[in-house]
Amino acid sequence: MTRLLIRNARLVNEGQAFDADVLVANGRIEKIAGSITNSNAPLAIDAQGQWLLPGMIDDQVHFREPGAPEKGSFYSESRAAVAGGITSFMDMPNTRPATLTLEALADKKRRAGLHSVANYGFHFGVSNDNLDTVAALDPREVAGVKVFMGASTGNMLVDDPRILERLFAEVPTILLAHCEHTPSILINEQRLRERFGDHIPAVAHPLIRDAEACYRSSSLAVELARRHGTRLHVLHLTSARELALFEDKPLADKRISAEVCVHHLLFDDRDYARLGHQIKCNPAIKTQADRDALRQALLSDRLDVIGTDHAPHTWAQKQLAYREAPSGLPLVQHALPALMELVADGLLPIATLVAKTSHRVADLFAIPDRGYVREGYWADLVLIKAEPEGKPVSDEPILARCGWTPFAERRFRHSVTTTLVSGHLAWHNGQVVESCQGLPLHFLR
Repeated sequence: MTRLLIRNARLVNEGQAFDADVLVANGRIEKIAGSITNSNAPLAIDAQGQWLLPGMIDDQVHFREPGAPEKGSFYSESRAAVAGGITSFMDMPNTRPATLTLEALADKKRRAGLHSVANYGFHFGVSNDNLDTVAALDPREVAGVKVFMGASTGNMLVDDPRILERLFAEVPTILLAHCEHTPSILINEQRLRERFGDHIPAVAHPLIRDAEACYRSSSLAVELARRHGTRLHVLHLTSARELALFEDKPLADKRISAEVCVHHLLFDDRDYARLGHQIKCNPAIKTQADRDALRQALLSDRLDVIGTDHAPHTWAQKQLAYREAPSGLPLVQHALPALMELVADGLLPIATLVAKTSHRVADLFAIPDRGYVREGYWADLVLIKAEPEGKPVSDEPILARCGWTPFAERRFRHSVTTTLVSGHLAWHNGQVVESCQGLPLHFLR
């Protein structure tokens, strides 16, 4: 398909909402106008007033390839992503093997190039013994560099002060930080084990990975970044207290930015009783007051982007006891419909949603020609339909390989009807278009 016309859409872009037609040619947006005729497009989609948004660019996913095929792959998770309105993703390095070498990075790019229907980029990992490789990275070859400043698996926990000092001083591109203070977490867990033994309840998770553990680590990351002038992006903020670490000013005017994730905006600690380990994640979902503070911060420039941190595990693994049940939950298939609940409730303007899921992500990671609906830009587009009666999530098959979602009992008031990836249909009328092939993201640095 070389030409495609979207007619009668309600376009949301750069703070404005207006009726428009959009003509796509050779993968890019050729024309935006109130009415487009004589387009010579072999396919015309009548949006009938549906929202037309730039596709979500997800800055944080764990698609589990290579190393965990029972949980996910670029094939399975990218298909779930386009169903949820995500047109581009950036995958995290804690795979097996971890993305700690240039060879591992090249292998992931090759795999995604063969199997992903969404556009793709990759974060490089940091360990205690690959700092020379990190310092020599070409900033154009990676989305960013990810450091786990809190408990992780394998060799990716970095909490040695000397190594952190060198990393913050020498990292050649944006540094992404997972911030939790491991010693605090271990003390909290031991206290809960003394109380509950091996039967720690899921509701104790935010007491173990508490706000203090997050703040101690995120405040250290911010202090290091300020001292070394590092371009720092702190991932998945979860607590009201941490928000004070970040400035309320435009992204272009700051070197330290912050992300919030879908689940920390949609759930709070009251949901553990119902969902248990389905919503066990690191850092933990915390109180209603924390959730509400995160929602409020989205209305300003204190929080810059929204991601998913999509991290699928099998249903059987999630049924294990607390210490064995892994952290993480699948989110990409319902990313935009879930966030549109905040819009439907009047808590988040749709223009702000678009800015935090598309515009600012493209700006932050210096991704050219994506993240906006502009003539000449790649046509990464999503049509979203209102569902006045609420559409049950359980009515649709789960495309993520794990086969479950924490949203199973929800009814969403919007659904994704069409997703275009680089000008090609990727999701349309409830089906993945298998012929679509995502492209590698480029980083203009």
